[in-house]
Amino acid sequence: MSTETDTKVHAELRESFGKGYARRLRAAGQIPAVIYGHGTDPVHVALPGHQISLLIRRANAVLELDVAGTHQLTLVKDVQKDPVRQIIEHIDLLVVKKGEKIQVDVPVVVVGESFAGTIVNLDNTTVALEVEATHIPENIEVDVEGLEEGTHITAADLKLPKGAALVTEGETLIVAISVPTSAAADEDEAAEEAGEASAEAAAADEPAAE
Repeated sequence: MSTETDTKVHAELRESFGKGYARRLRAAGQIPAVIYGHGTDPVHVALPGHQISLLIRRANAVLELDVAGTHQLTLVKDVQKDPVRQIIEHIDLLVVKKGEKIQVDVPVVVVGESFAGTIVNLDNTTVALEVEATHIPENIEVDVEGLEEGTHITAADLKLPKGAALVTEGETLIVAISVPTSAAADEDEAAEEAGEASAEAAAADEPAAE
């Protein structure tokens, strides 16, 4: 049985095109796709729908295709879905080579909990990296454990896996720690009320004017 970790995919060559043919393919449990890159002519194929649906849950999935007996390493470059039904309509696959460096957008994942009363604002959900095609990290973790209000984490602060190089500008803000607006307003109001109470108490302690 195919699983998310089984990246070997049997692809069938296709010579028919058009929306009607694509609909028939999808009805038969297959997904139309095109393979391109490295100066080669585009190759149109049909992929097994269920297996591909599992594999593309992972960002930047690399597929080991068997196309008419020829093995081809490809990166899932674009997935086109029906905006309403979310059915996969077409996939673009980029030819890659083992050891080749490519640029990809890798998801950023926040781990840990910031200081009590603060919230974590994820300003950028992905970061651009240059990595080997066969060693693309699933995500980049940002540890916010115990971080206090006002803490900023930029792209340059991220811990990257070995062999990965940052493409995103280093000063790009990734995470900011802040206090919710309502909580900050409540604190200001409480401080103001405490100040007023102190002033009233001080006034009450003053001797009455004769």
